Amino acid sequence: MADRNVIELTDATFDREVLEADIPVLVDFTATWCQPCVAIGAMVSKIADENVGKYKVAKVDIDDCPEIAKRYGIRGVPTVMVFESGTKKRQHVGVTNQEMLLKLLEA
Repeated sequence: MADRNVIELTDATFDREVLEADIPVLVDFTATWCQPCVAIGAMVSKIADENVGKYKVAKVDIDDCPEIAKRYGIRGVPTVMVFESGTKKRQHVGVTNQEMLLKLLEA
């Protein structure tokens, strides 16, 4: 299910959408078989809806985008990363809450 304000990334679009972005980007690395990812996904969608223009929010299905998952060393999902000015700045692995996701963005 596509979320209106969450960009679904591919190996081909990752660099343009994330590394070339002029605002901070929250990237949710997820998988369809991952139940904890569903909870994170709902929080990520809410952050995207409430912060349009302030942050870019995107998700990567690690099974569909193995090159990106390999590039960033994704070994477990959910993993959330924040990118700023083309560089990975912060990350969190595992289940968390919306407050922690916002702290990652605002740190």
